[in-house]
Amino acid sequence: MKKVLYRHLFSKVLGLSLLVFPTSFYAQEEAASVEVVVEDAGTAGGDVAKGKQLFNQNCAACHALNRKMTGPALANVEARLAEDEGLDKEWLYAWIKNSPGMIKAGDAYAVKTYAEYNQAAMTAFPTLSNADIDDILAYTAAPPPAPAVAAVADSVGEQGGSSGGVSNEIILGALTLVFALLVIMLILVNNTLRRIAEANGVVLEKEKAEKRTPIWKAFVQNQFLVLVSAIFLLLASAYFAYGWMMQVGVDQGYAPVQPIHYSHKIHAGDNKIECKYCHSSARVSKHSGIPSLNVCMNCHKSIYEYQGNPEGPSAEDIANGHTNEFYTGEIKKLYKAVGWDEENQKYTGETQPVEWVRIHNLPDFAYFNHSQHVSVAGIECQTCHGPVEEMEVMYQFAPLTMGWCINCHRDTNVKVEGNEYYTAIHEELSKKYGVDKLTAAMMGGLECGKCHY
Repeated sequence: MKKVLYRHLFSKVLGLSLLVFPTSFYAQEEAASVEVVVEDAGTAGGDVAKGKQLFNQNCAACHALNRKMTGPALANVEARLAEDEGLDKEWLYAWIKNSPGMIKAGDAYAVKTYAEYNQAAMTAFPTLSNADIDDILAYTAAPPPAPAVAAVADSVGEQGGSSGGVSNEIILGALTLVFALLVIMLILVNNTLRRIAEANGVVLEKEKAEKRTPIWKAFVQNQFLVLVSAIFLLLASAYFAYGWMMQVGVDQGYAPVQPIHYSHKIHAGDNKIECKYCHSSARVSKHSGIPSLNVCMNCHKSIYEYQGNPEGPSAEDIANGHTNEFYTGEIKKLYKAVGWDEENQKYTGETQPVEWVRIHNLPDFAYFNHSQHVSVAGIECQTCHGPVEEMEVMYQFAPLTMGWCINCHRDTNVKVEGNEYYTAIHEELSKKYGVDKLTAAMMGGLECGKCHY
């Protein structure tokens, strides 16, 4: 059940006025402390904000701050190399700008790092200036900001919600008390009026009900009503029976729980990943195909945790448990299935099959070819599968019935432009039907043998 916002405006304003001011004070104090840290880090030799941008553009695909990926963790890399290996900043300049050259020249630590990380060649960045590298190093040395402000905001939200709940209970209790008082008053008034009537000699006599024929007996005796009722019941039963039988095998809205939660809203919506990147078989095959987990690992070798949207999870996501930690846990399930060792950044060979639950399933006697519709006809995936980019949980959008397919063939024009296969048949059929545009039905799309054979 959703709470109604702004219901008790006065109590809300009063409660928030007591909470917002200290919260804003602490938030300003916290922001000031963060700014001081950033300024201190920036004065150490680089701009932290600019360094973060450069890091995300050039380094984040292979490096993280606090964990190994394709390359080593880079938090405090300058200080660690100076303490552990005796390497100064000039070595870092040379390594970042031309790592292959240093390996080829036989630099001891460069060769050691190259061998330790499975001989994964680091991209050279000769276009980065020393100042740019200083900015990146300043970002890697900066401490992470503390999430104190978010915690305070959450506590404010909880206190506000609890105060609203107490107010509702008080109002409900007051209304119940008023209702009870009204009932008691009506009973007392009724008793008083009866005593006054008895004192004045007024006798209250109950009217004797006349003996009448029961309704059911009168209904049975009326043959016309019986006949009309019987016809109505038969027609209603036939209607509901037909409607129930027409739903057999129709799974519109079917949304099974998958062994690994996959959000199309995040992948196809937020990240704009094309449907056919994962379902590549749809271009050339009858089936769209189940994507291999190796396709997932193309990105998730580097994306090991879900950072979420900048504005944070929505209220609906939080209500459904779809937090950043939830999505990160699903990525760990993917790693377990493919046998990926996060610590050593390599495959262990211990894989587990993922038993995906099929959503769209046509009967065996119906033929459907994805490549004919996707590649030849140029139909968008959303035409049949709905707004996939908005679906957190994938479900069957269309009924996929025979009537639904036939209506599409009757209404959809065939794209004949630029397709030499249709040139001759388009001219002949256009003359036959006297039209400029041809539908799939005009080209034989309603023949039984097209889909049933």
